[in-house]
Amino acid sequence: MIELLVDDDLVAVAKPAGVTVIPGRDQPASACLRAELEAARGEPLWVVHRLDKDTSGVVVFARTAEAHRALSMAFEQRRVEKRYLAWVGGALPGEGRITAPMVPGRKGAMRIARPEDRGQLAADTSYVAVRRWRRGAATAARVELRPKTGRQHQLRVHLASVGAPIWFDPLYGAEDPADAPMARLALHAHRLTVPSPRGPWRTIEAPLPADLAALDAWLDAAWTVDES
Repeated sequence: MIELLVDDDLVAVAKPAGVTVIPGRDQPASACLRAELEAARGEPLWVVHRLDKDTSGVVVFARTAEAHRALSMAFEQRRVEKRYLAWVGGALPGEGRITAPMVPGRKGAMRIARPEDRGQLAADTSYVAVRRWRRGAATAARVELRPKTGRQHQLRVHLASVGAPIWFDPLYGAEDPADAPMARLALHAHRLTVPSPRGPWRTIEAPLPADLAALDAWLDAAWTVDES
């Protein structure tokens, strides 16, 4: 865990993959990012938002009740700007937008809603294919994602729905490259812009972790960059 920003209202850290923001069902209370950070800093912290366990990247905690209210409201009103990076298998156009609504599926998963489904949840994801590769008949891309909504597993479900699942996704993935230098969900929350109750908005970036940097380098070395 790396501290990215600390001010009077918030603490922003780079969450490593494999760590939950709050305890899971079968975890002790101390086995999560919030507990680790509270122990390191010697102060209570408020949870504002979450990332999936296997997703790395920026997580913000509030240091005061006032900041918690302001940040929570900004997330609820969709005023926070979120950007992710994902490595996907499959062909994507240069940019696009996915607005398929979602519903809960089985065993904690989500799925794209069918027309007859009740309780459909609006979901909105824009994307830009930053870099693309080819190897034989296989295609891959590093994609920047800009979600407007924050549904559970939204990015994972939306990308899988257009034939470009995130690599190494155990729930929504497809065939992954066996010779890749890593095997965890290839998703990283790399930038977050949030308000501050007593100052300007903050833009916080998390550096690419070593495993994803190695994946990017491996793609450049073992695959062919697609310039089209």
